Amino acid sequence: MTTYVTKRIYEPAAESDGYRVLVDRLWPRGVSKQKAALDAWAKDLAPSTELRRWFGHVPERFEEFAKRYRAELDDNPALPEAREIWEQHERVTLLYGARDETHNEAVVLRDFLT
Repeated sequence: MTTYVTKRIYEPAAESDGYRVLVDRLWPRGVSKQKAALDAWAKDLAPSTELRRWFGHVPERFEEFAKRYRAELDDNPALPEAREIWEQHERVTLLYGARDETHNEAVVLRDFLT
């Protein structure tokens, strides 16, 4: 069974991260591809541009953001293929660029997958 965890992409990569996937639609500022040490960039699974802009990382909007993002995930044709790949690994680290560790798309995606 795959364990899904979240981590800021600005934190150093670690062996314990397992399979590292960036789940932001935009590449994070100041992070080189080498430093990111990604196995995949799942920008097709990130929230839509409209939803991301509406949310604006305002914590009071997080509950509604999560609801809307889960609806997007339900209809996302890229999810089954990504899930099939991810489930071949014991641990998948969902990487995000947001400062807020509890109110971001990686948290919603992790909870959606589990």
